[in-house]
This record gives sequence, C-alpha cells and structure tokens, in this order.
Amino acid sequence: MEEIKKVKKSDIMKYIFLNFIGIFMFFIPITLHNKNTIPLDHIASFITTSFPEIIKIYILILMGIGAFRPLFVEKNWLKNKTSLFFTIAKLCGFAMGVSTFLSIGPKALFEKDMLPFLFDKLVTPLSVVIPLGGAFIIFLVGFGLLEFMGVLMENVMRPIFKTPGKSSIDAVASFVGSYSIGLLITNKVYTDGKYSLKEAAIIATGFSTVSATFMIVVAKTLDLIEIWNFYFWSCILITFLVTAITVRLFPLNKIPNIYYENQKFQDEIVEDGTIFGRAFLSGINSAQRNDESVCIQFLKNYKEGFIITAGILPSIMSIGLLGLVLAKYTPIFDFIGYIYLPFTKILGFENPHLIAKALSTSIAEMFLPAILVTKEGMLAKYVVAIVSISEILFFSASIPCILSTDIKIKVTDLIIIWIQRVILSLVLATIFGYIFLK
Repeated sequence: MEEIKKVKKSDIMKYIFLNFIGIFMFFIPITLHNKNTIPLDHIASFITTSFPEIIKIYILILMGIGAFRPLFVEKNWLKNKTSLFFTIAKLCGFAMGVSTFLSIGPKALFEKDMLPFLFDKLVTPLSVVIPLGGAFIIFLVGFGLLEFMGVLMENVMRPIFKTPGKSSIDAVASFVGSYSIGLLITNKVYTDGKYSLKEAAIIATGFSTVSATFMIVVAKTLDLIEIWNFYFWSCILITFLVTAITVRLFPLNKIPNIYYENQKFQDEIVEDGTIFGRAFLSGINSAQRNDESVCIQFLKNYKEGFIITAGILPSIMSIGLLGLVLAKYTPIFDFIGYIYLPFTKILGFENPHLIAKALSTSIAEMFLPAILVTKEGMLAKYVVAIVSISEILFFSASIPCILSTDIKIKVTDLIIIWIQRVILSLVLATIFGYIFLK
C-alpha cells in the first residue's frame, strides 16, 4: 500500500472523475419523464424522439455506408462465402431500408410485425446508441476501471468462465446497456491486446446478451411483470450458468489463446497490499499511462462505433426480415424445432411442439419466441422468456454485430453455440420454473 501514497493527487482525481463518467453513463439508471434507464439510453431516446425525420435519413446514410463499404472500401466481399453472403445481405438490407423509408413494396411486408417492427424497434435505437456507446466506452476501458475490475474479479471470472476479471465489465454493460455496447467493449479490449481470441469469443457469445430494457419488453409481452424480480435475477443466473458450461464445450474450448496482431498487453502486477488496494493501484497506473487527449479518444471511438453500426443495420433489415417471413409463412422453424422437441417432451410441457418451434425462431430474432407463446401457461411463458435472453445469438442483430467486429468466429461455430445455449437454458429454466413457480 506504500506505492499508492506516491501517486499524485491529480492522478487520483483524474482516475476517479473519468471513471465516474463511464460508470454513470453505463451503469446508473436515472428517472427522466417517467422512464427509468441509464443516461446513455436517455440521450439516445431523446435524439431519436426529437429528430425522427433526420434520424431516418441518418439511418439510410448509415445503411448505404454499411452496404457499399465491403465493395468499394474494404474490397473483401469475395474473400470467402461468408463475406459474399453478408455483402449481399447488406445490399438487400439497404434496399429494404429505402423501401421502408418510402413506404414502397408488398403490403404484407408493411404489417406492423414486419419491416416497421425492424426499422422502428431495432434499427432506429441501435443507430444512435451504438455510436454513442462506442464514444463513451473510453471512460470504461481507457482510464483504469478495466484494470481495477481485472484485479478485483480475477478470482471469480477466471475459474468459472476462463476469462480475465476485467470481463465482468462486459457482462454488466450488456445487461444494463445492450449486447451492442458489450460487444463494443469486448472488441476494443481485444484489439488493444488485453483479451485473447478465445477470451473475446467466450465473452462475445456468453455475456453479450440483450439489455434489461429488452427483458422488460419480453416480460410485458408474456405477462411476467408480476414476477419481474424473479424473472430478472433468475435470467441473469441462468445466462451465466450456461456460459460457464459452454466455455468447456466445443467449439469454444478449441479456440486458440492468440492475441490480436500478436500484441499481448502485459498487465502490471502489484503484489503488496489488500486486493482492493492492488486493484486501485493497478487502475491508477493504467490511467497514468494514457496520455492521449480525452477528446481525441472520444472521437476515435465514436468513429469506430459508427463504422460497426453501419455494418450491423442493413444486416438486421435483411436477415431479420427473412427470419420474420420464414416464421410467419413457412414451416422451416417447425423442422428446426425437432432439435428441441425431445427436450420439451421430456420436460413435460403441455404443447411441446409449439415450445420447440418457438425456441427455434430465436436464431432469427430474439423477440419471435415470445410472440408465439403468448397464450401458453405461466411455466411455458417463463421458460421461453428466459431462453430468448440467455441464447444470446440471433441473426437479426447480435450475430451480424459479432461478425462486424475483429473477433473472428465462424458462423458454423456460432450456430453450434446457439444450439448448446438453447438446450442448456431450456433445461435450467424449466427446473427453476418447476421449483419456484409451482
């Protein structure tokens, strides 16, 4: 603890103030206009509601950049089949965005649960919150908070999840912010050499779930608000229990522990003092090393968030719409549901085929399962509400978001992880339901 006394008072003040901005923006809900959420979400909501027409034009510009960037800037659209697929998907998504903006196209696509749902409920908030979140992330990862949490949580995160203590920041950020914010943090820390590829993959597929605000929407849809506290806390527990299991299964257990461009960051190890004192000193030392202008870092991170957002939005419009159409007009999810049918039968659901189909639709969009089981019993609704959050991976948003980062995970691996997470979440949620809801 002697070393802490040698630190300048100005360093401590800088450390506390800049980290407080990050904690306040991402983790402290406040109530404004009868809405209780984090300040970042308040800012994003204010922007989207105050300038709706400007935001629509802004979204089209973002989609255009995301759709044509692989063709004319990155020039990697022919690199492999996955790149070609997502390039085509982004171009189609841009066309869908223009169609939605101009209200031109088949009437069936403009029903409230189709293009309007994707554009208003997913694309619009994400278009603002991801760049803003990307900018403010510097206050979470750039001035010592990450290192502080790294020391403090190492003995918890490492043995359970095989990730550094600092990954606890990602886990909390996803639940209070969104998967997009969590993935932005993960990608930033990974490209800085502070996570290995394996650690980043575990965090991206295990912690980057949708936010508590999405959970509220699911709970309201399925009439679970009356058991909100039980639903919320059991959902968090089940999500992390599933992650603790999947990190020990293929494919996550086979991903190599290599670092982005071989730039492994060496954490400064402080041996003396209490764990809190060591954590505090580690954070202070990190803040001292960061001598770049806060304003420049803020703008750099905004730019990174802007580029990631441009890549995500057209994918949401095209792949999300495809999922909605397939769920509504084809039996494909009935067939995929056969993966889960043995489990729903063994677990004793009254309508196992419907539950299995609902769970299968989560790969397309996390809201779809809830829509399909609104008339089922409390146990079925609770289980589906848990799985739709805990499964984490879906093609309308989180998977394109992961693929837009520098964390290289195969699409086939993501699908395998999704299947694992759905099965494990289904089993655990059903056990919880039988114990606490009966």
